[in-house]
Amino acid sequence: MKPRAITGLGITSALGTGSTETLAALAAPSSPATATARTPIASFDASSYEDPPIVEVPGFDPTKYLGDKGLRTLDRLTKLLVVAARLSLHDAGLKKDGQWAALAPERVGVCCSNAYGSLEAITELDRVAVLEDARYINPAKFPNTVSNSASGYVSIWEDLRALNVSVSDGNCGALDAIACADIFLETGRAEAILTGGGEAMSEALFLAFDKLRVLGTNGTGARIGEGAAFLVLEPLELAKARGAKVLATITGYGTSFIAPKDDVTLLFSSSEALERAIKNALDDAGITASDVDLVVSGVSGIARFDDEERTAIGKVLGSSVPVTAPKQVFGETLGAGGALGMAAALACLDGSAPACLVSGSAPAKVDTVLVTSVGYYGNASAVVVTRGS
Repeated sequence: MKPRAITGLGITSALGTGSTETLAALAAPSSPATATARTPIASFDASSYEDPPIVEVPGFDPTKYLGDKGLRTLDRLTKLLVVAARLSLHDAGLKKDGQWAALAPERVGVCCSNAYGSLEAITELDRVAVLEDARYINPAKFPNTVSNSASGYVSIWEDLRALNVSVSDGNCGALDAIACADIFLETGRAEAILTGGGEAMSEALFLAFDKLRVLGTNGTGARIGEGAAFLVLEPLELAKARGAKVLATITGYGTSFIAPKDDVTLLFSSSEALERAIKNALDDAGITASDVDLVVSGVSGIARFDDEERTAIGKVLGSSVPVTAPKQVFGETLGAGGALGMAAALACLDGSAPACLVSGSAPAKVDTVLVTSVGYYGNASAVVVTRGS
């Protein structure tokens, strides 16, 4: 891939809303890995569950950023993504005070990842259909059940008239969205693309992972999380030409897939798949393993997947490479995970000490970061990001 400039970041996460607040929290000497673990759950009635391992966006109030009109029929995922999109456009200088300040809406698009879509809306409509009658389903909320509806609302709310693409690839989706954006930038479909992903908390999502028995207990292990993040990606030369601040540069991407050995395995991870993805990303960036100063991993507390990820990183980059696990703070955010990992990488490239370091020693300076993600079905992806200029 050609170098792609990151010129803006918009984020809603367990550390708050907005890049300034989030990056400052990541820079704290001791990241609040469990700070949100015991706050009341706001996304659904969790009173029947004892201390559920859930991480939400604290005090999320979309009206603060979007106003109080037009939100009634939007679900939580859509609100998280629209807020992140608006913040990213302003952070990149493409908009100011809600108005276009650079480029034209016809030249700005979206590549958005989510793993499970609007489960909140799907569950609500299913309950109405089963417990009452299908004729009582709210037609205004039915569009939210479509997997790309949230991304569509991002374009509508922010007047983005170029391409709008939704990527559904589980944990790897947000990193894979970067590859999609690269293709569309290369072919001239847009001059800037909001690239990232989101996932929203719902009772259905929590119950699915709880029944799989992969979530932690007593404050340890994996927690299911939510959040949204968009990076504004532009061709490096065009970003510099318009005088944009380049936060970092994406220089390489790799992905791979290893199928399970049978047709009945529900969850499967492969260190070999991530090994290939990392090597592909390094080759794409034109660097070697020794050039990587830090790995921002997808380690989340689910042992069977964490072990495979750690093994792959160690085999390709060596045992001494520093590895961070921002999901200790953000939770397992699925389709948003790679985008939140990229945000953590930006914090380190900006000079912050790596938060949630799980192996190795913090480097004195970080110029090159590898962001990794391991999917639940044999897939894995990796992205190389370097210090901005």
